[in-house]
Amino acid sequence: MADAEVPLLDDVVEGSVDFKGRPVFRSKSGGWRSASFIIAVEVAERFAYYGISSNLISYLTGPLGQSTATAAENVNAWSGAASLLPLLGAFLADSFFGRYRTIIAASLLYIAALGSLSLSAVIYSMSSSDCEVAAGMKACSPSQFQVVLFFFSLYLVAFAQGGHKPCVQAFGADQFDEQDPVEKKAKSSFFNWWYFSFCAGVLVSLFILNYIQDNLSWALGFGIPCIVMGLGLIVFLLGSYTYRFQVQSDERSPFLRIGQVFIRACRNWRTTHSAIDMELEAEGILPYEGFQQYKYINKALVSPYGSKQNEKTWCITDIGEA
Repeated sequence: MADAEVPLLDDVVEGSVDFKGRPVFRSKSGGWRSASFIIAVEVAERFAYYGISSNLISYLTGPLGQSTATAAENVNAWSGAASLLPLLGAFLADSFFGRYRTIIAASLLYIAALGSLSLSAVIYSMSSSDCEVAAGMKACSPSQFQVVLFFFSLYLVAFAQGGHKPCVQAFGADQFDEQDPVEKKAKSSFFNWWYFSFCAGVLVSLFILNYIQDNLSWALGFGIPCIVMGLGLIVFLLGSYTYRFQVQSDERSPFLRIGQVFIRACRNWRTTHSAIDMELEAEGILPYEGFQQYKYINKALVSPYGSKQNEKTWCITDIGEA
């Protein structure tokens, strides 16, 4: 009876551990039981992001009183930052925190940012009641504090999505074992459903939030995404004990590994190109155009030149001469 309760050895998922770092079993972790939690937080994040970005220029030209040209400039700057920040999020996730912790940190940052956006809108609605009424319409300029709070919160949203965007889909894919035929097929289905859910979240956001922001209240239009993001984080955390976490074979930073290539090439600055060609031939690597284009970096392929003392010598050379 006791033996029947012990999972089979072939049920162990190689290269993955559970929430506590223990080996995971296919029958008790991963797959759709985990992917559904991850899709939920993705839908919440896309709902929140597009709920802000899709109608942003209306808020800038409306409550903030900016010209169309200035508003378009600010939207483009923010969109550019939001497009580049996933590079930082991917680096932090791969090098330091892991995808799971990065998603949690990004979600908390999202909630704080959306809450601050809602607060800035509430401040505007409260201050607008004291504005002078001219020609039957309220003419009100936002306070400096409101403008600073709004843009600070807006760029916090950009940082938050920079942590979400490179991690959520990849973490969902980690829940499926490529070595298992059934899970391999389910993984393809996961990407289809992930994209469908992604688009559904955007569609609902465009229809509902834009209407609320334009016709009811900006504070409510910013507050609803904050609540949805909070619910999404709760759902994501509920699946923590079902997730599979990939075991990293090399925990060094990718930037560190890239830097070591340049350092080794620098140490080998005296190495001739004929020696590099011999090294490539010995390794069975055929030359191609890329090797000719980056000849200096090719020096990292061979063993350090000279004695141990020479290996510690700093390299000062003209890369162009290489």
